[in-house]
Amino acid sequence: MCHMPIFCWITATVLESMLSNGNSDKKPKTLTEMFTHFLLIQISLKHKKFNGTNTENPKKLSESDTTLILKLGELAFQQLQKEKSTFTEDDLKNCGIDVSKVSQYSMCTEIFREELGLYREKSYSFVHLILQEYLAALYAHCACVNDGKNVLVQSKLESSLSSVHQSAVNKALRSKNGHLDLFLRFLLGLSVEPNQSLLKDFSKSSLLESCTNNNMIDVIKKKIKQEAEPERIINLFHCLSELNDNTLVRSVQFAMKSGTLLGSELDPEQWSALAYVLLTSGEELEEFDMKKFHTSKANQLRLLPVLKICKIARLDCCNLSYESCKRVASTFQTVNSPLRELILNNNKLSKSGVNFLLSGLRSPHCQLKKLGLAGCNFPSESCTNVVKVLESTNSSLTELNLSYNKICDDGVNDLCTGLMSPNCRLKILKLKRCDLTESCCEKLASILTLSHLIDLQLKCNDLQDSGVEKLSVGLAAPQCKIERLGLSGCMITEKGCSSLALALNSNPDHLRDLDLSYNHPGDSEMKLRTAKQQDPDFKLDLGNGGECRMKPGLKKYACWPTVDPDLIHKRLLLSDDNRRVSESRVEQPYPDRPNRYRLFPQALCKEPIRDRCYFELNCKGGVIVGVAYKSPDRTQTIMGVNNQFPSLHCLNGSLKLWQNNESTCEFPVSARSARIAVYVDWAAGSLTYYSICNDKRIHLHTHHTTFTDELYAGFFLMPDSSFTLWKGP
Repeated sequence: MCHMPIFCWITATVLESMLSNGNSDKKPKTLTEMFTHFLLIQISLKHKKFNGTNTENPKKLSESDTTLILKLGELAFQQLQKEKSTFTEDDLKNCGIDVSKVSQYSMCTEIFREELGLYREKSYSFVHLILQEYLAALYAHCACVNDGKNVLVQSKLESSLSSVHQSAVNKALRSKNGHLDLFLRFLLGLSVEPNQSLLKDFSKSSLLESCTNNNMIDVIKKKIKQEAEPERIINLFHCLSELNDNTLVRSVQFAMKSGTLLGSELDPEQWSALAYVLLTSGEELEEFDMKKFHTSKANQLRLLPVLKICKIARLDCCNLSYESCKRVASTFQTVNSPLRELILNNNKLSKSGVNFLLSGLRSPHCQLKKLGLAGCNFPSESCTNVVKVLESTNSSLTELNLSYNKICDDGVNDLCTGLMSPNCRLKILKLKRCDLTESCCEKLASILTLSHLIDLQLKCNDLQDSGVEKLSVGLAAPQCKIERLGLSGCMITEKGCSSLALALNSNPDHLRDLDLSYNHPGDSEMKLRTAKQQDPDFKLDLGNGGECRMKPGLKKYACWPTVDPDLIHKRLLLSDDNRRVSESRVEQPYPDRPNRYRLFPQALCKEPIRDRCYFELNCKGGVIVGVAYKSPDRTQTIMGVNNQFPSLHCLNGSLKLWQNNESTCEFPVSARSARIAVYVDWAAGSLTYYSICNDKRIHLHTHHTTFTDELYAGFFLMPDSSFTLWKGP
């Protein structure tokens, strides 16, 4: 409201009048009360201007005043029903309003403005739709109180105020665009004090239904619990405020102050109350992180309106729905939206959901600078929609993360078209593990010389030396301003590194950070450092290299863990160089060790996982596979029960994901396999499970977190079960 000039003007008018009359202690507490005072002030000004009276009691209204205002209210209501804000002279006459007399009222000159339409026929409108909504509500209220009419339904039966309110609530909730939201707030607000006293001259009876408001409060709270449309829910909270009921809001405010809100299981109406509290705080949120709240998909929708007031929104790993994508996209189109960063990483978004988001980015109101869509099932063909965003004259996007999606070469070639647009402002592009090959590198090289890019991340793509040689052509150009280049795990040898060194010799001024880890650089370090010898801050990463990194895909990160004989449970039989474990009904003669598993038939591997690690195993029977820290209480931990990371439950080929003693996901028959693969990227904080069918990996699940210590592969065996870890080369 405070962003609306009309509301600021009305507020200033009311407060100025109250302060000048010594009523500063009776300032309006609700929106309805503010507009009621404004209406009375306008009537008082009319009397002063045309009748020469300077009454100290503007609340005393003549019959002509109330008659005209209710006629205006009837007109306002009729036009609101039609979703129209303009009307003609005939519309005025149909409501019994004399145009010439209306123009004499100072109130009406404030409320009306004349417009010349297409055919130079006079049309009229209220100064602002909000005034039309208030007068429409006043008319509907008085029609019921004075004549027992429910103008919201076609019925000749006498109606109570409660039934009128119920009709208005139902009708407002059915509105897709919310055109009755403010009308409903005003209608409910008119039924409470002090509005009843202020507008007593409009009522033929001084008797009020004592239980009406309490009944409506209960009705609205039920609607809040049942309603699915977030914006309508927020308006229902405004309605409760008009009825002077803030119990739901106060309960959430108490939880926020006491620090018990995060991690709590809240009811649907409490999630909506939280959104309402944040929206009405009057402050922009620096950051909103959905992961901090344990919500269902339905309750996530209730929180999404908060995006309208935050600068950074973190919705990663939240299992967002298609409907959520639509809500997020609508946020981009909000006038004066403060949203600048949106992180949606690691959500299984549908193609239509992704396209909804991208269409929202083309809104002239969108000021988003950073967008994260890593691991979102982003399809290659949607890159054409990204191009439209980058080419848009409204584009403000400077950072885009599309990592962990199957963008492929065709998708990157499309992206390059957008990156070469004069409207494109993108500076940071992340394409880690996007199934790219050397085929897209020529296009990428061309954009290095034509775009604003300063940071390009191509990690974990099998570009090979031939691809890097093409990239080096762009890097060598004096127009290239790249400062950070990520080529970790790209199957690059000394030959490819030599090409990079030559490029840096030609253009040594910009590159500050070059990541060539998990490659096979040979003796190329000196060449690369010599090319940047004038830059003491140059950062070069050649770690974890070697010939083993020249394998395609995840196998370049292969490790060959073995089971720790000092930790394995005595009911598990260890064989095959500590790579095969079988459940045994007889205890094995292992020596006693203080950290050996005693309670449950589990095993832990000996080799710690500190970097990127990929391993496979074959399961028979029932085996739970996971990772764990080697902590003192580890022996009490059961994989998938009270372990802090999700585990994969393999039972005769059928697969389920387990965490906190419950199955969180059951995978389809097409993914069934007794052959399992696990990939850990410790630095990135990712744990991924695959099934392998006919030598083809099928992605099952990726868990994202921040690892705080070394990890160890762990296993739980059921009766008559076994597993075998793959052997090294």
